[in-house]
Amino acid sequence: MKIGTFDVWPPVVLAPMAGITNIGFRTLCREQGGGLFVSEMITSRALVERVPLTFQMIRFGEAETPRSIQLYGVDPKIIGRAARMISEEGLADHIDLNFGCPVPKVTRRGGGSALPYKRNLLRAILKEAVAGAGSLPVTMKMRKGIDDDHLTYVQAGRTAVEEGLAAVALHARTARQHYGGTADWDAIRRLKDAVPEIPVLGNGDIWSADDALRMVAETGCDGVVIGRGCLGRPWLFRDLDRAFEGSAERTRPTLGEVGAMMLRHAGLLCEVVGSERHGLADFRKHVGWYLKGFVVGADTRRALTSVSTLTELAGRIGELDGDLPWPDEADGPRGKSGERSKVALPHGWLDDPDDATVPGAGAEDATSGG
Repeated sequence: MKIGTFDVWPPVVLAPMAGITNIGFRTLCREQGGGLFVSEMITSRALVERVPLTFQMIRFGEAETPRSIQLYGVDPKIIGRAARMISEEGLADHIDLNFGCPVPKVTRRGGGSALPYKRNLLRAILKEAVAGAGSLPVTMKMRKGIDDDHLTYVQAGRTAVEEGLAAVALHARTARQHYGGTADWDAIRRLKDAVPEIPVLGNGDIWSADDALRMVAETGCDGVVIGRGCLGRPWLFRDLDRAFEGSAERTRPTLGEVGAMMLRHAGLLCEVVGSERHGLADFRKHVGWYLKGFVVGADTRRALTSVSTLTELAGRIGELDGDLPWPDEADGPRGKSGERSKVALPHGWLDDPDDATVPGAGAEDATSGG
């Protein structure tokens, strides 16, 4: 798969996830297998205003190439300025635009997955982003639409082609579905049929390497985007490497091997944060994902999430039964789930899809998703 001038093999992209895909987690995933590994989402306004935290979020490792940033915004001019900064200051090699966030505090202000309904505004954003990025490839990630009555993905895909984007990715759910229900892989196939000129990447319900192969076979998509499937499962990228090379070998780690991966992950987070206490606090949310399916008592889980040093974490991990085999219950969904009864939107948002009025700055909340 080519994205601009970059060859991406295997054709796998790590989805940006807020609080997850920092340099530590990306390093861990890159140690397992290949692909394109995208930073946490950053807002275009925070970038052009040079907010220090934003620049911490876009740090890359020396070996990371291509360096990929996901950019989010609602104002074409601000997006254009941010893309120009990234290009002229050498901040990254690839820009991905986020139009997939379904979080109510974003959509109720006209941002995230609500924005593509305003087709002229979407076109203006894409045009400014491509112009600002110069030679850097620009891609976008989106959802099917607001709900089943307001689908936007095919038209948005055609707009992406017309404005010079290098690829499009579709999370095959609507904003109303949030992370619930089943991803509509048929929509990925329809998008690929409508957008043959550039790569189309599929996202949604890929929990294993075999799911990825099945998505490509059923939809004809050019690659896959991995989000919740790698939570507590960074070795999924190892399996994806093998799968796309034609190997049937898959990783089935023992609890001891999972524990070693947990310790490696926690150590990387401590390096990123610069503090064991704060790094381990950040690691707490990963513990349940790593241990899903294993018979590990509540007291042990609490102990693993209350440590304050890596030495203490190593000791707690050493107390686990390292010989426990990989349980069948360990496979399957992790992370957020559940549908919404409706999508929060600005008053009158659905009245005129041609309206190109720029939403206020409140729509640029630094909440990732998609």
